[in-house]
Amino acid sequence: MKKILLILLSLFTIVLLAYQFKPVKRVAETVVSIIETPELLNKDSLTIKTRVNVPVGYKRVLYAKGSFEEYLRNYKLKTFGSKIINYDDTKYFWQRGHVGILEIPVPKNGLQQCADALIRVRSEYLWDHNRKAEIGFNFTSGHNCSWLKYAQGYRPKIKGNKVTFHKTASANSSKANFYKYLNLIYTYSGTLSLYNELKSIKAKDLKIGDMLIKGGSPGHIVMICDEAVNERGEKIFLLFQGNTPAQSVHLVKNLEDSNNSPWYKLKDDAAISVSNYMFESAKFVRFK
Repeated sequence: MKKILLILLSLFTIVLLAYQFKPVKRVAETVVSIIETPELLNKDSLTIKTRVNVPVGYKRVLYAKGSFEEYLRNYKLKTFGSKIINYDDTKYFWQRGHVGILEIPVPKNGLQQCADALIRVRSEYLWDHNRKAEIGFNFTSGHNCSWLKYAQGYRPKIKGNKVTFHKTASANSSKANFYKYLNLIYTYSGTLSLYNELKSIKAKDLKIGDMLIKGGSPGHIVMICDEAVNERGEKIFLLFQGNTPAQSVHLVKNLEDSNNSPWYKLKDDAAISVSNYMFESAKFVRFK
């Protein structure tokens, strides 16, 4: 009750101030804007979909149950207010750019950086949905390393940019060995290999699971994890990221559009600020 009274008092104060300095029509527009702008965050919710509401005039794009898109949209989050933690258990210095922490463990070896975190999310989805044969990534050298070959005991021999694979280990298809495979991928793959390996996508065709990428050393990459559309066909997206140093994967705010944050509008070749990183010319890619 006190909260309602406080809100009403605040609205009344705004009306009085606006009336003194603006035409009556602008006063009415100001009040309507305040009333109709919804709270976009549900701080007691524990999935991406339930944590973030869509703005007025938008609705979520529907995807099939069991799809990668629905998997990401329903990814579990830690309680609201959880901190971004580095791989060495220290707090990341920037805690003002996120609205949620994904339930993804951060290995203590420091390998699971920005591209690696998204590789892990994609790989775990394929593993959990019995699509293990599709798990495979290129090294920065361009050589492909698949989970099936690794599980059969094949290991890379790396000399400069030359990579060959040899059967030097016993066959092992266990989940523990799967994470050893991912550590290998984290070591020899990254934003540059993903940029060169994956299909380029135009902004008009973006969907959940696509990624905004800057390939390089260093580079950066973020993944689309939710999508909504209005009656004009204009789309908005939610984004999450890992980072360097290896740290908690987190759902990012839109620091340049506080009215619609954490939703983003994405355009080709545009400068897009994501948390504490600026993509100077937006390029998008999609996993195979």
